[in-house]
Amino acid sequence: MSQGTLFLIPVPLAENSAAKSLTPFLVDTINQIHEYIVENEKAARRCLKEAGLKIPQSELIIHDYGKHNRDSGLGEFFVGLESGKCVGLMSEAGCPGIADPGAEIVAEAHKRGIKVVPLVGPSSILLALMASGFNGQSFAFHGYLPIDKVERCKRVKELEAAAERLKQTQLFIETPFRNNSLLEDVLKSCSPKTRLCIACDITADTEFIKTLTIADWKKQIPDLHKRPTIFLLFRS
Repeated sequence: MSQGTLFLIPVPLAENSAAKSLTPFLVDTINQIHEYIVENEKAARRCLKEAGLKIPQSELIIHDYGKHNRDSGLGEFFVGLESGKCVGLMSEAGCPGIADPGAEIVAEAHKRGIKVVPLVGPSSILLALMASGFNGQSFAFHGYLPIDKVERCKRVKELEAAAERLKQTQLFIETPFRNNSLLEDVLKSCSPKTRLCIACDITADTEFIKTLTIADWKKQIPDLHKRPTIFLLFRS
C-alpha cells in the first residue's frame, strides 16, 4: 500500500487575514484532507473555517501535537499517513516547522519515507525581513533571547557585533507581554547608529513596520505590549 502525503499548511498570522494570506491551491488542498496534525486545535479549526473548508468539521480527525501531547511518541500521528491518507500539518500561526515544534513531525515523516509538501503562506520571519530593508541574503533567526536582563543585554550586544562583523541581519522575538522590556534593553545596549526594525502585528489591520536607528527610536518609543513582534538588527 502506498503512503500518504504530509501537507504543511500555513496559518494566518492575524484575525481576518485569510484572504490575503492563503492561496487558492491551499484552499483546494484542505478540501481534500480529512486528517490533521495541529499545534492548537482551536486555531486550526478557525483557520480551516475562514479558508473555506467545505468538509464538515465533525468529519475531521485532528491530532494535537501541543507540548503536553508529544511525550508518548509520534507514532499515532502517522497511522493515517502510512495507510495512504493525506494529512495536513498546521502550526498555531505562520508556517509549520519554522520556529515551531512541527519540525519534529516533518523530521519523522522523512525518516518514515513519507512525502512532504510545503504550501505557500505567511511567515512572520520572512515578511519582517522583506520589509526591513536589511540584508536578505545573510540573516539569522535566534528565537527568544534570555529573560534575565543582564544576560539579555549581553546577548543583544553579541547580536549587534555579529550584525556588524558579518553584515548579517539578526532577528529575534519575545513573548508579547515582555516586548516593551526587551525593547528597553535593546535601546540601552546598542550603538546609536545601529539600525533596528520593529515589525508588529504583521498582516493585521494594526500592522506596524518601521526601521530607524537606535538614536531615532529613543525619540519615539512604541508601545508593543501584547502585540506579536519581530525585532531585526543590522549594521551597514
